[in-house]
Amino acid sequence: MKHIDSQLHVRGTSEYVDDQRPPEGMLYAAVFGSPIAHGNITALRLEKAKAAEGVRTVLTIDDIPGSPVLGPIIPDELLLARDHVAFRGEPIVLVVAETRVQAEKAVALVEVDIDPLPVVTCPREAHAAADFFGKPSTYQIGDVDAQWDFCAHVIEGSCDIGGQEHVPLETNRARALPRENGQMTVWSSTQSPYAGQKAVASLLGIAEHLVEIDVKRLGGGFGGKEDQATHWACMAALGAHATGCPVEIVLRRHEDVSHTGKRHPYLCDFKLGLDAEGNLLAYEAWLYQNAGAFADLSLPVLERSLLHATNAYDIPNVRVMAASCKTNLPPNTAFRGFGGPQAMFVIESALAEASDQIGIPRDELQKRNLIETGDQLYYGQVIERCQMQKTWDEAGDTYDLDEIKRSIAAYNDSNFSTKKAVSVMPVCFGISFTKTFLNQGSALVHVYTDGSVAVTTGGIEMGQGVSTNMAAIAARSFGIHPDRIKVEATNTTRIANMSPSAASATSDINGNAVLLACQEIRESIFAALQPEMDGELGCEGGRITLNGNPSKISWEEAVAKTYLSRRRLSAHGFYATPGIEFDNEKGWGTPFAYHVYGTCITEVTVDCLRGTYKVDAAKIVHDIGRPINPIVDVGQVEGGLVQGLGWMTMEDLVWNDEGRILSGALSTYKLPDIYFCPDDLQVNFLEPEDNPPGPLGSKAVGEPPLMYGIGVFFAIRDAMKAFNPKATIPYTSPMTPERVLMGIHQHLPAPHENLS
Repeated sequence: MKHIDSQLHVRGTSEYVDDQRPPEGMLYAAVFGSPIAHGNITALRLEKAKAAEGVRTVLTIDDIPGSPVLGPIIPDELLLARDHVAFRGEPIVLVVAETRVQAEKAVALVEVDIDPLPVVTCPREAHAAADFFGKPSTYQIGDVDAQWDFCAHVIEGSCDIGGQEHVPLETNRARALPRENGQMTVWSSTQSPYAGQKAVASLLGIAEHLVEIDVKRLGGGFGGKEDQATHWACMAALGAHATGCPVEIVLRRHEDVSHTGKRHPYLCDFKLGLDAEGNLLAYEAWLYQNAGAFADLSLPVLERSLLHATNAYDIPNVRVMAASCKTNLPPNTAFRGFGGPQAMFVIESALAEASDQIGIPRDELQKRNLIETGDQLYYGQVIERCQMQKTWDEAGDTYDLDEIKRSIAAYNDSNFSTKKAVSVMPVCFGISFTKTFLNQGSALVHVYTDGSVAVTTGGIEMGQGVSTNMAAIAARSFGIHPDRIKVEATNTTRIANMSPSAASATSDINGNAVLLACQEIRESIFAALQPEMDGELGCEGGRITLNGNPSKISWEEAVAKTYLSRRRLSAHGFYATPGIEFDNEKGWGTPFAYHVYGTCITEVTVDCLRGTYKVDAAKIVHDIGRPINPIVDVGQVEGGLVQGLGWMTMEDLVWNDEGRILSGALSTYKLPDIYFCPDDLQVNFLEPEDNPPGPLGSKAVGEPPLMYGIGVFFAIRDAMKAFNPKATIPYTSPMTPERVLMGIHQHLPAPHENLS
């Protein structure tokens, strides 16, 4: 079974928000954002904008009929600023006009006076001023302080971890249509339809059942549309409410960059204790999260950082402290991995520093300390069915890591200006929403009298293949071909109170809900066939089976008989992930249904005279359980890896001291393309093995592969040190060619000295 949207994508016929035929009289909205990063608004002049050609209305916060307040965790953000702005680009005015160009021209006529206030862009500075969201948190186990005296080696250091722009092909956008009796329908490019429904209802001062959010698919999300798409749904709905006409808002790329948050940058400190053999005894980390101007999803992102601070390693004494620090940048938000990658980079940096100082190869330290079944993590969860060691060993054997090392050593001995290196990156990633109540999903399944099937869930298709998985699950449950299944758009009138499509949990919670709905319908069909068919009934190959053998009754005939018997052919399935509970205050419990494991071997070549580099190979062994669709899963692993490689190497978000982004266009913010991808990219899955919490025994695949990209940082770093062993290379990401060049040529010996 292939990705069910693949032909539509290739032909360019896939429909997104603004691909639908515009309704008659549709208007267009544009936003005027703050020209500075922090200050108090003293005057706002709208006369010129209101008088501009084609303008229907110019809206401020005073025109909002309900509550202007947004915020999924802490309600601290206004849809339109009133008297204070906290980041450059913060929306102040919404202009609605007859054409998009007219709206944009009118935006340029808005005038505002702002008294500037000090701008903070550094989380350490915010931390020093105790300017937090929530309060700092600590997760710990054992007695860290008592261990340092028993350690043969104590390693300390710091990390500066860059953010990342989502860059979905489809920027943020929404279209709103006012309907009878005060109802509002919004087509939104969002990962969180119910969040949009709640926010629009609150904004307009109406009940949630009067608001319908519809999502067919997204042109990419990566977390950037989990919460912040809500703002644009509200903007469109506000414009539609004010004018009585349909209103669409579509952000241009530079607007999307300036108005929305990114992956959180972190500044971190670490302290690692080891015995003489390299066994990890104690680990302490401080994580300073750059949250931006408003809370958004920063606190749950930070929580996932706290829960992934030791990655794949068993450390008996751990203390991790973290704070969400308020700065004057756009409010940072969810991004694939959701805080896990930042925390993993810190522990991998600590191991790299330990390797440098005590002389044990980094991969030896990694291998010696991998987690195993039965180990208890520092937040209380006991590891079950651990596949970490298995993926490590299989990667080493399948790809012959020892031969890779020998080949690299021989190359480096015979080449001066270019050096090669290899790194190994293990990944252990927990699957579930860390907010336990979000681990619930629903599905609505209809079987029509001709045997065709419609499936609706709360899952959002954004290129990751969730619709394909839902179709496959229903098809296998009914024993029919996937062509008989139609996956409907996600809609709040069909599925209520849905959780976001995030946390790699979308296929798990919605897929299990589909299974439950299909099981109800199967039982109804089987009841209609009895007592004529006495025995164990099933569905397979488009026919009803009796005691495991095909019968004469086709699927279509069985469905028709069920209908004539007045039995149900529709069902609503509801699934809540069992066995998870977590006390956020204590930092203790079982937050995850299971963990995903994997190992990636990354090879690089660095041109040490120019600072450029090439990723030669990425070779992965990944734990996928029993895959629903291996084609979709391979695509997710490859895509996640490349996104992680980009985060670690070239995607450099830079702001100046005034909070202006300096890399806010695709000419200055570099993305990995097909030429950057490894020439040798191999993905192997472990032998299929049932994962009981996953639908059909599968494991989630969306987020964990991104963390494989972390390995490229350490491979490049090792190649740099092969050229200049005395170089002091900070743990600052991304490792851009500029940083490579400057790092290599620190402390180089005089020309007559031997580099070694």
